Amino acid sequence: MPIVSHTDLPSFQRLREEGEEILTPDRALKQDIREMHIGLLNMMPDAALEATERQFFRLLSACNQIVQFYVHPFTVEGIKRGPAAQAHIEAYYESFATIQRDGLDALIISGANVMGSRLEQEEFWQPLMEVFTWARANVTSTLCSCLATHAVMQHCYGIVRTPLPAKRWGVFAHRLIDRSHPLVSEINTRFDVPHSRFNEIFQADMERYGVKVLAASKEAGVHLAVSPDGFRIVFFQGHPEYDNISLLKEYKREVLRFFNDETDAYPPFPEHYFNKQVRQHFSAYAEQLTAAKATGEPLPPFPEAEILDELDNTWRDTGKAVFNNWLGKIYQLTNQDRRLPFMAGVDPNNPLGL
Repeated sequence: MPIVSHTDLPSFQRLREEGEEILTPDRALKQDIREMHIGLLNMMPDAALEATERQFFRLLSACNQIVQFYVHPFTVEGIKRGPAAQAHIEAYYESFATIQRDGLDALIISGANVMGSRLEQEEFWQPLMEVFTWARANVTSTLCSCLATHAVMQHCYGIVRTPLPAKRWGVFAHRLIDRSHPLVSEINTRFDVPHSRFNEIFQADMERYGVKVLAASKEAGVHLAVSPDGFRIVFFQGHPEYDNISLLKEYKREVLRFFNDETDAYPPFPEHYFNKQVRQHFSAYAEQLTAAKATGEPLPPFPEAEILDELDNTWRDTGKAVFNNWLGKIYQLTNQDRRLPFMAGVDPNNPLGL
């Protein structure tokens, strides 16, 4: 069902140009269709701020409930912003105070970039925990992505993430661990998910605290898990929202960091993402760039356009299905007033009866 462009957020127009159905407020008001209000706490850095909006919007718009989605982006203090990103936030994002006043049916918390090893020492830690604490009491379900998963698991269960020997980066095959949970109803038992992170929370640590693991990879670890009650918190360590070019953009940033002496090593390829032809293309480019860097010549043009048709998206359908199941269950548990979750007769600690 469509997303409603209830503000002038530029991502709405970008999605229209891509062919997504985006309703104007006037058209939405003429339809006798239930509304759902989804918060997006966007903590991503400036370069990925707007792309993250669009990625999650696409997953939401693909869901097939008879409902109109109003998405409310907001952020928290403690994340350094440049002038352009700050202007975007001030123009199009809501305040947390407004979110609290109006209420939400569901909340998505994005990942974030951090510099230190201890999350609780990040400037955004306390504002993030304030949002999560409010959501836990007032929102039917909260979906955490990547670093948000690590932060919330540390806050709720005291599980501290473990640094990996090298960046977990690429597209990895996963299998369902629990095939009976409503979140994974009617999805493939094997599917791909992108990962991009330097830290991990392991399956054994999650299960020790009653967290239910739904999908995992032998190479990449846990992707999808839920809180012990089965639904109130959904955890992603992977990135089903990624576009087919998201890892390419990350690879490009790492290449530029090497050229600008911000890192000593030329970046490896994301695993299971580039095919043989793309790897050959980028191997040749690495030689050109390294030679240019050694002789003080300008950066060679990054050959992005030449390889775009070789990049596949092997995870989007499964990501859409999980989001569809998540929002479908929220739809069943909430009434028209998003500030009053419909929990009459439902155990709030076990809303799915699991």
